[in-house]
Amino acid sequence: MRFDIFTLFPSMFDGVFCESILKRGQEAGLIDIALHDIRSHTTDKHHVCDDTPYGGGGGMVLKPEPIFRAVESVLDAAAGDEEQPERPIILLTPQGRLFTQEMAVELAQHERLVLICGRYEGVDERVRQHLVSHEISIGDYVLTGGELAAMVIVDAVVRQIPGVLGARWAAEEDSHATGLLEGPHYTRPGVFREWEVPEVLLSGDHARIQRWRRQEALRRTWQRRPDLLRTAPLSDEDRAFLATLAGERDCE
Repeated sequence: MRFDIFTLFPSMFDGVFCESILKRGQEAGLIDIALHDIRSHTTDKHHVCDDTPYGGGGGMVLKPEPIFRAVESVLDAAAGDEEQPERPIILLTPQGRLFTQEMAVELAQHERLVLICGRYEGVDERVRQHLVSHEISIGDYVLTGGELAAMVIVDAVVRQIPGVLGARWAAEEDSHATGLLEGPHYTRPGVFREWEVPEVLLSGDHARIQRWRRQEALRRTWQRRPDLLRTAPLSDEDRAFLATLAGERDCE
C-alpha cells in the first residue's frame, strides 16, 4: 500500500516513519510512504504557499495553486498505468469526518491514499471543492497542522495490512477493533510487590481465559466508555454479564 503525504514540513515525519512497525512495514515492502513538499511546487522565488484571506480576518490561508500542482503532478506520474484504482484524496482538517477504527479498516482496502496536511487557518475552499474526496479530523481539539493527524491515520491504517504486525490476531484484539476497550494484560513476574497475576491466567484453561478476557473487556468498556456498548456486537452471554455489572452497582 502506498501513502502520498503533501506537507509544508516533510522533516516532521522522519522519526515516526523510521521506527517500529512503520519502519518494518516499509522494509518488508508492505507499505510505501512518499513525502511531498508543497513548497517545491510554487513558482515564485520565495516559495510562498499562503496568503491573507479575502474579506479580512486573522491568520493565513494555504493557496490553491501549489497544492493542486503538487497533488496533480504526483498522480499524473502514475497516469501511464492501464487501470487506475480509486485513490482517496484526503484533507486533514478539523471540519472533517471523525476518524475511527472502522474508517481505518475501510481505508486499508485501498492500494493508495493521498493525504494533504492543512495548516494555519486552513486551505482555500477550492481545494475542498475540486480536489479532495474526503475530509478527516482525528478529534475535537486544535493542532498546529495536519501533520500529526496524518501520522495517526497512517499508523492506524498500516496496522490493518496483513503481515505488518507480528501476530496474526494482534490488530483484531486491539482496543476498539472489536468495538470494546481491551481488558487488562499481565506478564512476568507472577508476583510484583505482593500484587499477583489473576489465577485464571495461570490455569492453562484456554476457554476460561478467553471468557475472562472477554468479560474484563466488557467491564472496562462499561466503566470507562459505556457509549461504545451501544454499537458493539454483543452476544446474549455478554448482555447477561453487563446486566450483572449493573446489578452490582445498584447494590452498592
